[in-house]
Amino acid sequence: MDNPRALLQQLFEAAVAAADPAVCLASHLPAKPKGRTLVLGAGKAAASMARAVEDNWQGDIDGLVVTRYGHAVPTRRIEVVQAAHPVPDAAGEAAAGRILTAATGLGAEDLLLVLISGGGSSLLSLPSPGLSLADKQAVNEALLRSGAPIDQMNVVRKHLSAIKGGWLAAAAAPAQVFSLLISDVPGDDPAIIASGPTVADPSTFAQARDILAQYDITPPPAVARHLAAAALETPKPGDPRLENCRTTLIATPAQSIAAAARLAGAAGYTVELLGDDLEGEARELGAQHGELALNRRNAGRAVALLSGGETTVTVRGNGRGGRNVEYLAGLALALGGATGISAMAGDTDGIDGTEDNAGAFVLPDSLARAAAAGLEPGTLLANNDAYGLFSGLDDLLICGPTLTNVNDFRAILIDPV
Repeated sequence: MDNPRALLQQLFEAAVAAADPAVCLASHLPAKPKGRTLVLGAGKAAASMARAVEDNWQGDIDGLVVTRYGHAVPTRRIEVVQAAHPVPDAAGEAAAGRILTAATGLGAEDLLLVLISGGGSSLLSLPSPGLSLADKQAVNEALLRSGAPIDQMNVVRKHLSAIKGGWLAAAAAPAQVFSLLISDVPGDDPAIIASGPTVADPSTFAQARDILAQYDITPPPAVARHLAAAALETPKPGDPRLENCRTTLIATPAQSIAAAARLAGAAGYTVELLGDDLEGEARELGAQHGELALNRRNAGRAVALLSGGETTVTVRGNGRGGRNVEYLAGLALALGGATGISAMAGDTDGIDGTEDNAGAFVLPDSLARAAAAGLEPGTLLANNDAYGLFSGLDDLLICGPTLTNVNDFRAILIDPV
């Protein structure tokens, strides 16, 4: 392959395009109800989903969605509010309050159309009674630094929220609640995506307490009291308030990886799918994939290793980074400058954590260029500064918000030597 970096970027773009709400939403819209249609939603793709609804809905609609700062798009009838992610802010709290209020009071002939995508958990930051936004911010920051996987983080979040964990759907009863979801979580569990505001919650207060203890997180006193009291559990499977709820996945990581696989196959690569739900410490998974790539290099044919999922980063240093660049730093160190192997990893929402990049690229000469530039990949990785490594190499993948989110996409191209 003469230009592996260009093909890697094309694979990423194909994965993102497959999850574009303008492409994948319209065919999943429900039938028009006898009564009112109200659109509510949250997530990094919420605004683009709202616009896709407006472009395809036959009839009157109104509503409100909240998305991450920088992820808004113009809409005509559905209001778009922007708020902070991954640590919630007052704008998200206010928007979540308005969304919950709007859902309350709908009748049996009304339809609540809910648009949910990754990031919605932080954006729907309405605390349970007795808790403050500062309480939720403190717990959220601690969870983000702990290395806990997304399903565990969302168990805690649901039990600190007045809107997640099924509470939004319960507020809308007896209306029809039809949720369209873009999945960003391993396994595509609707109860985990954005902490499941319209889905019954099988988790418990006891599990939330255990997760905080597992990661040695001491919550604010009000949070500790709230979790210990366990006064009002989230709506559970079989709750009659949720009997008129229906959930549909309109885009998933597997669909996006399949789109990239078709492109890689057309380019002459034998595609191996490593899974769309990979988890674990980012740098460790990168090292494992580096060893796998070295083994595949002797196969005598061009091979593309594709994967998705959501890794974690345990923050111990004070550098700049994200899970995709940490994965790639671990991969590059494992490859040791091997010829014929190139890779990329990126978050399909366009933002790797809190930085301005989606991810980065690793090329066969990355370590050599790092040495020439005075960059020490191992030292930078130890300080959680993989962003600094790839920025110094001019190998960051910067595309801006993509207005969708099916989690991370990773590709390794192995050309025979």
